[in-house]
Amino acid sequence: MAGRITIDLFTTLDGVAQAPGGPDEDTSSGFPYGGWQAPLIDETVGRVIGEGIDAMDALVLGRRTYDIFAAYWPQHTEGDEEGAIGRKFDQIPKYVASRGTPVLDWPGTTQLGPDAAAAVAALRDRHEDIHVIGSVDLVHTLLSAEAYDVLALWVYPIVIGQGKKVFPDGASPATLRLLAPPIASENGAVLLRYGPAGPLRTGDMT
Repeated sequence: MAGRITIDLFTTLDGVAQAPGGPDEDTSSGFPYGGWQAPLIDETVGRVIGEGIDAMDALVLGRRTYDIFAAYWPQHTEGDEEGAIGRKFDQIPKYVASRGTPVLDWPGTTQLGPDAAAAVAALRDRHEDIHVIGSVDLVHTLLSAEAYDVLALWVYPIVIGQGKKVFPDGASPATLRLLAPPIASENGAVLLRYGPAGPLRTGDMT
């Protein structure tokens, strides 16, 4: 049975997924709102994310997100909640999509081949529960190639008006289907889980 690829993203109502976690996460194009998710994190979001991390057996990251994770998580493997995440990330294989030659000194990390979408799709033959976390630029490639099974979007009640979007102008037209009932959190975030459903279809309402 082939594995499943889940893309995990935090996004605003206007579709911005850039730098939810901190001011210095991704300042490209002068993005001034890094850390927009942090004031609204709550118990439900933390619980559902934790369940996903517990289940995963492979982690896929873009170069920028890998650098952030590799600098943080290996130093946070003690204790209960946060330590459990750090230990999990240490234990499972990690894959990095990069066109360059990154230094991959986090044990268990492998650089993917030049065709990122094909390389990620091929991981279905090696793992059961593969998660792509953050990594918006990589996600654009995977969405365009439909190299995913679940697009899990935590949509927050925030409008930013600028930044990298999940579906930017020029994104490949597509139809998606809702895979599970939405989950609402205490602070107003809503988890929407979609899967690919083929090409865009149009019609006439009359």
